[in-house]
Amino acid sequence: MKETGLAGYRPKHFQWRAEGRVGVLTLDRPEKKNPLTFESYGELRDLFRRLRDAHDVRAVVVTGAGGNFCSGGDVHEIIGPLTKMSEPELLEFTGMTGDLVKAMRHCPQPVVAAVDGACAGAGAIIALFSDLRYGTRRAKVAFLFTRVGLAGCDMGACAMLPRVIGQGRAAELLYTGRAMSGEEGLAWGFFNALAEPGEVLEAALDAAQQLASGPTFAHGMTKKMLREEWAVGLDKAIEMEAKAQAICMQTRDFRRAYEAFVAKQKPVFEGD
Repeated sequence: MKETGLAGYRPKHFQWRAEGRVGVLTLDRPEKKNPLTFESYGELRDLFRRLRDAHDVRAVVVTGAGGNFCSGGDVHEIIGPLTKMSEPELLEFTGMTGDLVKAMRHCPQPVVAAVDGACAGAGAIIALFSDLRYGTRRAKVAFLFTRVGLAGCDMGACAMLPRVIGQGRAAELLYTGRAMSGEEGLAWGFFNALAEPGEVLEAALDAAQQLASGPTFAHGMTKKMLREEWAVGLDKAIEMEAKAQAICMQTRDFRRAYEAFVAKQKPVFEGD
């Protein structure tokens, strides 16, 4: 597979920077709580697709500027125009939004969300489809699609949210569109941990840096198995994991870990 890398990457519709081997993606329209536009949806999808071949990035942190994560689709730049589109145009848009979360799940890097303040609509979906989520007590996560006359089944929410917080809790949030508080999110397993507002990004970065220093090929395999084992029975999943682990046992990182153990040293993983 060709390695493209993301050195020098300069997006137009959000901020991107490197913190060592961690890429930090910041949704950056703080005056409106960081809503998405047609263009930013497409650029986010393209970034996560590029990450499949970007071996200079080993983990990704997604956050928002100005004390909020993301308020969802911009009312004037997305919601209004959608009311005037034909069905083929609407399908093109909903297909693109779905492609964004598919790209998030198919990139090998763990994605860590740092969530503060508003996290609504498509913003809640981006947090949901991250691998790990760190929040604050003032975070408000709302799958508010029913509030605008749409179904709760948006961008994979009906498949993913029950797996994260349970069927009954997911059903309540998707039917009512009410906000889940930071405390609820922690108790229900949506958030891995809570931090103070000024510290949540640092908590997410710390987690991402730890992942980036680990066996990144193996992390990619873990992410792949977490995704692919949803649709198979237990016996098939065990077979899949046997093959996956046999592949990982052929990596240099596996040998490095053994040699470090023998030498009573901490292994230094290089991702191969």
